[in-house]
Amino acid sequence: MNKTLAAVASGTLLTAKMASVVERMARAGHPSLDQLTPDEAKASYEKGAGVLEVPKPELARIEDFRITARDGFDIPARLYAPSSARLPVLVYFHGGGFTVGNIRTHDTLCRVLSLKSGCAVVSVDYRLAPAHKFPTASDDAWDAFAFVANGGARLGLDTSRLAVGGDSAGGTLAAVCAILARDAGLPLALQMLIYPGTTGHQDTPSHRLYANGPLLTKALIDYFFGQYVRTPADRDDWRFAPLLADDVEGVAPAWIGLAECDPVVDEGIAYADKLRAAGVAVDLEIYRGVIHEFLKMGRAIPEALQAQNDAARALKEALKP
Repeated sequence: MNKTLAAVASGTLLTAKMASVVERMARAGHPSLDQLTPDEAKASYEKGAGVLEVPKPELARIEDFRITARDGFDIPARLYAPSSARLPVLVYFHGGGFTVGNIRTHDTLCRVLSLKSGCAVVSVDYRLAPAHKFPTASDDAWDAFAFVANGGARLGLDTSRLAVGGDSAGGTLAAVCAILARDAGLPLALQMLIYPGTTGHQDTPSHRLYANGPLLTKALIDYFFGQYVRTPADRDDWRFAPLLADDVEGVAPAWIGLAECDPVVDEGIAYADKLRAAGVAVDLEIYRGVIHEFLKMGRAIPEALQAQNDAARALKEALKP
């Protein structure tokens, strides 16, 4: 595909269609989320979440339910399935820097993954900062994953064929759950990590290169993590930064999808390298000329459709009988 330099401060080389989206976003003049209060940021992110997405696929089964967390909180969850058959399942965690996002903002993506893979998807509405600090999100994620793994049969799911996944902060949570699943002896066929955060201090070359975006900036990352962490020490906890985990030997195989023009691309590559060094099978895809959050831009960005197809194919292959 032909590429063009986007008119952005970073001088990033983007595909022509990605550059057009970035330019339109700049012209729209909406304030960056880090310029808003957390409640305003949540509302703004949700309002814009579906603008560039493909139409919502219809599915045979969509059900809302609750999962009881360790402290008694009822975590909202939504089940997607293309049929009423007993299907394998992906437990999915949305992105949003632990501060924004919810089931609704990732509704279309979860529908697409379910339809394309033929699997059920359980989307988890884990609690967000600043009301809920670290490690609430990872605790909620693990409690939800363990519920599905141990009790999903009551939902008509085949939990002998189980995957975990997420994008951005949700990818962090998925990586954490993969490590905990190994430790708990729970069978896990795949961890699907979409531009995951894995480092503690956001100091890689790609963080410096894309400090001014497009879209995901240093200021925005600092804002998100400033809402979530309690003290600087939280950043050195592997549940915040899976790259710091002592041992990843024996965790589930990984499909990792990254955006080339993204502050977190280097840490995604580093995590793939860490897994491979421990003998874990890794399928790493780097989508060229696109930015963080591109997966939810299928109406405008061909690479989003390709990544959705690749992720669904990885799920189908990992979860086949």
